[in-house]
Amino acid sequence: MGFTKNDQYNEEALQELAFHYKEILRILGEDQNREGLLKTPIRVARSVQFLTQGYDQDPAAILNSARFAEEYQQMVLVKDIELYSLCEHHLLPFYGKAHVAYIPNGYITGLSKVARVVDAFARRLQVQERLTVQIRDCIQQTLNPLGVAVVIEAEHMCMQIRGVQKQHSVTVTSAFTGAFLNHSKTREEFMHLIK
Repeated sequence: MGFTKNDQYNEEALQELAFHYKEILRILGEDQNREGLLKTPIRVARSVQFLTQGYDQDPAAILNSARFAEEYQQMVLVKDIELYSLCEHHLLPFYGKAHVAYIPNGYITGLSKVARVVDAFARRLQVQERLTVQIRDCIQQTLNPLGVAVVIEAEHMCMQIRGVQKQHSVTVTSAFTGAFLNHSKTREEFMHLIK
């Protein structure tokens, strides 16, 4: 059968973005009509729509789509979730890993839904600090667990290829609620598990 690509784009937005990217090429002094650049505006427009598809997703609905009653009240940890986002200050990528844990309080969610929530917020123009808090708050408000912990480790292209140009710097952000905030042993267990 083979692979079928099934990307979906907003055609009106796609054409408008492509028009503006063609203008950017002109302003940069490029010949937009040379062979290598003929399809660049539409390719970049599709790329930007893909990289910002999180605006069209409802993270709470993602969690609720696989919400199950369960009496389990120990830590649930999904670690090393790959994430890719765009820095809202320079529109350059940042990428890394998210570690997300929660302690259920009557309800659990499908494990893949935690990763999907990370993607839904990451696929927007972001700063890492806000991304960390948005993931935490969404899980806390939607599942009402006894606590949520989120740690993100990411490398930022805006620091690596421009500005300060520090190639191996990693930014770490964290956000906690409930048991992870109030009980140092619970937080210590989480930090130990993600190392």
